[in-house]
Amino acid sequence: MSEVTKEEVLAVLAKVRGPDLEGDIVSRGMVSDVFISDNKVYFSITVPAERAHELEPLRVAAERSVKAMPGIKGALVTLTADRKAGSPAPPPQPVPPRTAAGGPAHDHSHGHAHPPQREKAGVPGVGAIIAVASGKGGVGKSTTAVNLALGLQANGLKVGILDADIYGPSVPRLLKISGRPQQIENRIIRPMENYGLKAMSMGFLVDEETAMIWRGPMVQSALMQMLREVAWGDLDVLVVDMPPGTGDAQLTMAQQVPLAGAVVVSTPQDLALIDARKAITMFRKVEVPLLGIVENMSFFLAPDTGKRYDIFGHGGARAEAERIGVPFLGEVPLTIDIRERSDAGTPVVVSDPDGASARIYRDIAAKVWAELGGRTPREAPAIVFE
Repeated sequence: MSEVTKEEVLAVLAKVRGPDLEGDIVSRGMVSDVFISDNKVYFSITVPAERAHELEPLRVAAERSVKAMPGIKGALVTLTADRKAGSPAPPPQPVPPRTAAGGPAHDHSHGHAHPPQREKAGVPGVGAIIAVASGKGGVGKSTTAVNLALGLQANGLKVGILDADIYGPSVPRLLKISGRPQQIENRIIRPMENYGLKAMSMGFLVDEETAMIWRGPMVQSALMQMLREVAWGDLDVLVVDMPPGTGDAQLTMAQQVPLAGAVVVSTPQDLALIDARKAITMFRKVEVPLLGIVENMSFFLAPDTGKRYDIFGHGGARAEAERIGVPFLGEVPLTIDIRERSDAGTPVVVSDPDGASARIYRDIAAKVWAELGGRTPREAPAIVFE
């Protein structure tokens, strides 16, 4: 049987009535780009933000209609809020001024008090969510994120990792995980697991060679679903491997998720540091604490002689951390061992726990945990499947 086409999916969705039974969701422009892989259909429905909760039955109806199509194995349908398809956005609210200590400043507006900023919803059972980010690709961010997560775990914490890089997911290969996650009750997904680390990635849902051609709203919806509709259980830390750069995915995570802090990864040379500064600036603008900077590929150790070579320069990330007043978390050398073990899906922290590289990652993990205050998991309700 040939794979179902986008046109066939849209023809079925054209029979789904829009909000208040006015027209259908296709003619009203509410359906995002339709993505099909392995006869599984992925799309989002754009609705007014203030009506997202009440329009959940609309999503269910669309999902049910697509799943009923011959040859369809499954459907992932999400609601996303975009004012173009709904009511006009409310006027922007001013952000309350902050004191140097970070608290709200006294309001002198004489009766025109600023409304409080909206509280970001946490993830049940998860104590702290930290982002591992970089200003550009190719600096070893994902390798750092995975070994940081395993380092936190080796230091006695319960840890999970979310691969937020929709376009280039690396976690499945780095953790040597294959297969598809199972969906349990209420659309909740059971995370994949290896080395005791719970993991979720778009790489588990689509084939490795599939090109993801999604616009911003679809990316945002997929990220929120992978974060909030996964049975993470009780975790001390959830590490989020962010995509490189400062685009939609990064802003979505920073603005909608209560990030406890961010770790920025850079190589020593000036070009990488220029981009790293952009990531740092973004986190500061959205008031996400900087836990520190990691200098990856800090130097090269020749495996035959042990001689050190500063291929990309050295010390640039440390100097940048000192300049902007954030912690410097450590130097990770460029070694054949780290590269080979990462490619094989056997990260050094678990495959060579007593080696020099593993000790570096565990030390970085300890510093990150110390920056978080070494806190215990915050109280949160357990996930309940009704």
